[in-house]
Amino acid sequence: MIKASQITLDRGLKTLIEDSSFTIYPGHKVGLVGKNGCGKSSLFAALLGQLQIDKGNLDMPRNWDIATVKQETPALTKSALEYVIDGDRQFRQLEQQLQVARDNDNGNEEANILDQIDAINGYSLPARAGELLHGLGFSQQQLSLSVGSFSGGWRMRLNLAQALISRADLMLLDEPTNHLDLDAVLWLQRWLKRYTGTLVLISHDRDFLDDVIDEILHIEQGKAKLYSGNYSSFERQRAEHLAQQEAMFQKQQKEVKHLTSFVDRFRAKASKAKQAQSRLKRLEKLPDLMPAHVDSQFSFEFSNPEHMPYPLLSVQASDCGYGEDAKILSQVNMDLVPGSRIGLLGRNGAGKSTLIKSLAGELALMSGERFSAQELNIGYFSQHQLEQLRMDDTALNQVLLAHPEFTELQGRNHLGRFGFSGDQALNVINTMSGGEKARLVLALIVLQKPQLLLLDEPTNHLDLEMRQALVMALQNFEGAIILIAHDRYLLESCVDEFYLVGQGHVTEFKGDIDDYQKWLDDDKKAASKAANTNDSQSSEKVDKKEQRRAQAELRKKAAPLKKQADKLGQQIEKWQATLDDVEQQMADPATYEEQNKAKLNELLSAQSDLKPKLEDAEEQWMMLLEQIEEIMAAE
Repeated sequence: MIKASQITLDRGLKTLIEDSSFTIYPGHKVGLVGKNGCGKSSLFAALLGQLQIDKGNLDMPRNWDIATVKQETPALTKSALEYVIDGDRQFRQLEQQLQVARDNDNGNEEANILDQIDAINGYSLPARAGELLHGLGFSQQQLSLSVGSFSGGWRMRLNLAQALISRADLMLLDEPTNHLDLDAVLWLQRWLKRYTGTLVLISHDRDFLDDVIDEILHIEQGKAKLYSGNYSSFERQRAEHLAQQEAMFQKQQKEVKHLTSFVDRFRAKASKAKQAQSRLKRLEKLPDLMPAHVDSQFSFEFSNPEHMPYPLLSVQASDCGYGEDAKILSQVNMDLVPGSRIGLLGRNGAGKSTLIKSLAGELALMSGERFSAQELNIGYFSQHQLEQLRMDDTALNQVLLAHPEFTELQGRNHLGRFGFSGDQALNVINTMSGGEKARLVLALIVLQKPQLLLLDEPTNHLDLEMRQALVMALQNFEGAIILIAHDRYLLESCVDEFYLVGQGHVTEFKGDIDDYQKWLDDDKKAASKAANTNDSQSSEKVDKKEQRRAQAELRKKAAPLKKQADKLGQQIEKWQATLDDVEQQMADPATYEEQNKAKLNELLSAQSDLKPKLEDAEEQWMMLLEQIEEIMAAE
């Protein structure tokens, strides 16, 4: 078990955790929550032995194997499947020993090692690694691709799969859902529920926490406190605790006021001096109670526009994609009116982001009509929008540029609603965290006073308090909303209807998230059954000559798409290599010295140029691979 006894954890001059004790028992699943900067990641570092506890004791079994997700992945030529298998260190060690035994022609040792591999189910490891990768959104064809061919977000999925396949006694996961879509999040929930080791999980997804964990370790005001139950249970317990704390604080304040008044009145009187000193001592012995803090630092809303046209936006008989050879969606029909609250569902790469880009007007329709009401303001949030911020500018200046009529005080007040207090409004954007950039984009969108919100994964990097503030703002918004999110709580709180994006079409989905999860399972079983049926029929009814002819036809049909995918893959690899080089230079502290300012600006410009290119190219590439798979599956 993990036993913390009166621990204090400092970072620099700041005390993150002070005089706190808790125990995490083997096999328990614990959610680690608290505001950004409260010390969650530092506690992880302490558990990994990367950071020393300043006071107290943090004890855990020395022989525990600990797994965590790597934050960086080199551009390896090794295949995705082999990279994930590397996560099972015991298997790889036995594999090396087996090779040595064979090189030495030691038959007895070889047989012994083969038995050990069999005992740890090593022979099924490639199949288990493939299952993990499929669950996290990788196609069969991608399993053999090199690690270096994937962009940063997909490499993080590879790192997650590598951690999951390990034989860890303790698994430390820091925001594992950040780079996942809803399908992969639902799959990961089920996987973690089956995990039998000890789990400590940092997450800002309350539904994910509710479904996976059975205890909450909450860090607040320098104290780490363990609560039993899931996140919803923790919120109820904390609310009760805060109410009791506030009542005790108010009672204490009355006593302090009374004692202070007595001391002030009678300190100078000889006849009352002894009583005054007695009351001073009593004041000193009062427990150091703090007022309860229940209000979030985030408080904003989307202004309901004065003018609300009807309809707001419409696309009819529209094809969406990236050129003649990369059509993603066919015959899309959507009418968005005030009050529309639509959530988009669909497998990764099915075209959800393509649809939102087409609705936003960022991607021209291949065919069909897009009608937009006059004076329509669209608030469009995407990861691409985050990269479009002026990286060398301040948050305050971005707001003042968007609203020149604002005074500096008005700009600061507006940013304050999004957690940028005091001089934080003057922070340069390239020094901000992902969560701060996301909050700034939302702050800028609010200023647009949109009638239509197109939100593509808006909660990435946002903490629980900001997510709750976003939920409240969306619930009070009277315009139309289209939302892509892997945060189930956000979807269920803000969406009235769902549309399913898949197999090149957009259709209304009659059901909720639970129904969608069942649909995913049924669809996977149906696809597997169809593949087995096709294989069986082919072997029974099609002679070899006809089979070769059919295969040739399919290859001919897929050839233009494969050529385009290969070309795009090469371009992605070049861009990714360039981006890796840029970010490696940016990791060098010398880059930020005054004499290298021009070089830093060049690197920041290159980074902001490459990231959106990679995102768009990767989505096109994924679509092409799926089209190729569909064609070849007809075999």
